[in-house]
Amino acid sequence: MDAVIVAVFTATYLGMALGRIPGLKVDRTGLALMALVALLASGAVEVSAIGKAIDLPTLLLLFALMIVSAQFGAARFYDWVAGRLAGASGSPQHLLLLVVVVAGTLSAILANDIIAFAVTPVLAEGTRRRGLDPRPFLIGLAGACNAGSAMTVIGNPQNILIGQMGGLDFWRFLGVCAPPGVASLAIVYLVVRWRWKAALAGRPVSTAAAPVAAPDGWQTAKGIVALVLLAGLFATPVPRDIGALVIAALLLASRKLASRDMIGAVDWHLLLLFTCLFVITQRFSSLGLAADGMAWLAAHRALPDNLAVMTPLLAAMSNTIGNVPAVILILSVWPHPPVGAFYGLALLSTLAGNLLVLGSMANIIVVERAAGAGVRLGFLDHARSGVPMTILSMAVAAAWLALTGRMPLLAFGG
Repeated sequence: MDAVIVAVFTATYLGMALGRIPGLKVDRTGLALMALVALLASGAVEVSAIGKAIDLPTLLLLFALMIVSAQFGAARFYDWVAGRLAGASGSPQHLLLLVVVVAGTLSAILANDIIAFAVTPVLAEGTRRRGLDPRPFLIGLAGACNAGSAMTVIGNPQNILIGQMGGLDFWRFLGVCAPPGVASLAIVYLVVRWRWKAALAGRPVSTAAAPVAAPDGWQTAKGIVALVLLAGLFATPVPRDIGALVIAALLLASRKLASRDMIGAVDWHLLLLFTCLFVITQRFSSLGLAADGMAWLAAHRALPDNLAVMTPLLAAMSNTIGNVPAVILILSVWPHPPVGAFYGLALLSTLAGNLLVLGSMANIIVVERAAGAGVRLGFLDHARSGVPMTILSMAVAAAWLALTGRMPLLAFGG
């Protein structure tokens, strides 16, 4: 039975790295579900054990925050932001700066993947209509979505998981992660401007801006109030998942927006991926092999409790198996990291996602949505900016964590 568990675990994370099953239209979520079914069918996992393996508070918090984000989507707020960005006046450099600042700010308080999904097609079409190359603006969008989301404990799925498992305070997390997050946004802008200097040197064609429908003021106001209430609740002893669920339930009580539509806007694929990976990694870690491996790493001073190990490790894992699976895997086999390591995991796994297209879901969404709008954003197009912006932003984040005493640069002791 142990061999079955190890084989399924290995196949799962190999599939995470490939992103699919060769020859089949099965993505990472489908692969994880198939792996879970294999464990159930082989008897390696009992149905009754699934509930004990998953981190339900994390899933509930993630679900509730998706409902809050759906509120803004239903209010047409994202469409309005995208239209305003695409039609903004000024030089290409000014437009790029607006994209980075707005996308980064919204990604810190709302779901970064949704920002990427909503803004990409409108930005691609708007820049093309003005005679500009859409690619640098789309790369800036993806980079800002990742960098901005690193600043808060609710900015992206891996931060939500890390915050829940580490019991991290919302405002303390902001104090630790916002400074390197803001610096990373500046790096995204400067690197894209440098690497795409020729494309950004042209003068935009003067053309009539596409009409931008105003968002629903009342529904947008409800979303803003919900965010304010969430921030207030996060400063109280109320469990974060319970507080967020209360806010989500209040948003569902609407005379205008159907609860079916709001719930339908939830990213159920992501929640299913979390559920399956929780079970698969927990079953593997229960074998004792993971504990033996961690003991070996500790004996050789190779645990990721220092920046010299964690930084390259997360850069590699985030750009192979993805940052969400990477964080789930690390926390399943390393259940008691020091508090500072939680901040390192959140910052570095998120910023590492800018390296390659496959590094984060936001990158993939931008590339796929851009293709649907007739803009081809290739692997090398992204890498020419993604590699330097990731190296610089991760270096800044690592230096910040070391200088503030959150994590040591090197391992010490015997």
